[in-house]
Amino acid sequence: MSTLFVSTVNTKITEGYLRNQRENQYFERKGLGEKDIKPTKVAEELIGMLNADGGVLVFGVSDAGIIQDLASELTEDQLDKYRSLCFDFIHPACNIELEEVLVNGKLIFLYHVESDFERLFARKDNEQVYLRMQDTNRKLDRDGVKKLEYDKAIRKFEEELVADFELEDLDHSLLEEYKEKLNYKGDALDLLCKRYLAKKKDETFLLKHSAVLLFSKDPEKYIPSASLRYIRYEGKEALSGTDHNVIKDERFENNIPSLIDELKAFLRASFRDYYFLDMEEGKFKKVPEYPEEAWLEGIVNAMCHRSYNSQGSAIYIKHFDDRLEISNSGPLPAQVTIQNIKTERYARNPRVARVLEDMGYVRQLNEGVSRIYESMEKSMLSEPEYKEENGNVYLTLRNKISEHSKTIDDKVMKMIETNWRDYNDTQRKVFNYLFVKHTGTVKDLSSYTGINQNTIRAYLNGFIDNGILIRNSNKQRDKNALYCFKKD
Repeated sequence: MSTLFVSTVNTKITEGYLRNQRENQYFERKGLGEKDIKPTKVAEELIGMLNADGGVLVFGVSDAGIIQDLASELTEDQLDKYRSLCFDFIHPACNIELEEVLVNGKLIFLYHVESDFERLFARKDNEQVYLRMQDTNRKLDRDGVKKLEYDKAIRKFEEELVADFELEDLDHSLLEEYKEKLNYKGDALDLLCKRYLAKKKDETFLLKHSAVLLFSKDPEKYIPSASLRYIRYEGKEALSGTDHNVIKDERFENNIPSLIDELKAFLRASFRDYYFLDMEEGKFKKVPEYPEEAWLEGIVNAMCHRSYNSQGSAIYIKHFDDRLEISNSGPLPAQVTIQNIKTERYARNPRVARVLEDMGYVRQLNEGVSRIYESMEKSMLSEPEYKEENGNVYLTLRNKISEHSKTIDDKVMKMIETNWRDYNDTQRKVFNYLFVKHTGTVKDLSSYTGINQNTIRAYLNGFIDNGILIRNSNKQRDKNALYCFKKD
């Protein structure tokens, strides 16, 4: 039952999708009996989608996924008000298709919303402007409206037709994969038209820049800024002249889905490993210098939010000994700032973002930045750093390779793992502190564990006797003596 297709407009929508799909940037449920579920409220939600990335609003399905029946709950006059709300409450005229469908005999409304990259939409009666951000609808103030108008001007590039595009340059295998993801049975070029990635004129298909970026074998042929460049430096700074320290310089040119696949394989092989101490299991676990979820989300976000109309400006991945820098052209979009970047989202290239989500390259684009923060924290790495400078956005991820490479000897790690169950909670915390911080005084460790210094000193002396730690001081009584793991 959950795989029953209910929409002819969007074949991705099944009964299971209606019931279980999590609300996000592109999907909203509105059920009968909810607070303020008037036609004006639905209109405001639709305005938010029009001004953002489009999507589907389902009227007649509760937040809990219960399918209701509009026909039995509303009068015909009431239903007509929901049918006409786009004309009554939204201006200018918008591209919203209302689909009335029956699910197990129950009537629901599907509002299929297509965003417009040139016009700004508002309520007809009071001129209020809304914008959908993640799974919420925001009413914009005057400054917010100005920022939205600026970003819509940049978005136009995605919508422009590529007059000289040759259809043999399409990656047809990728298009077939896209068809399968959307359960679409018709022609692939017709699908591109249905998803507003192309137009059909006089039996000729004309592709938009967004389609070229997503499905061309060689987007760089038509869009000079479509490539990505990886540079590996030896050291922690970029040097020039006789000190030039670039040891690898790779350029990647392909459609965005293929770029993602190529970069995943390339970067997995490029990154080194380091250890972290799993406090629950008592194991020193080997992990890559950067968690894949962090750098992959960073790269995908750069592809979705960069200004492709800035010709000749590629996305850069700069790999130093201690950090990874990902940069893309264009300022932060719309309502997004460095301060709210973890919670706000607005895709500069929504057609691109929508297709990548449809194809499963990311779970939810609106959660991408949050996952970068979470994955770095889980790997015990520094918090990601964002900055906006010279019209570009930069993401920096810092590793612990240089810190961990000689922190602890293999024999010492094995000894700690073997005896982990014999150590008490304080002793385990001592190991964790020294592994992360590399050195520490008795006072440092006492403060960290909350245990008195005499007890800490006794534990440290025992670890020295067992060949796990060493004490770096020539003085018999030295309160500032540093303790660390034995390295050989």
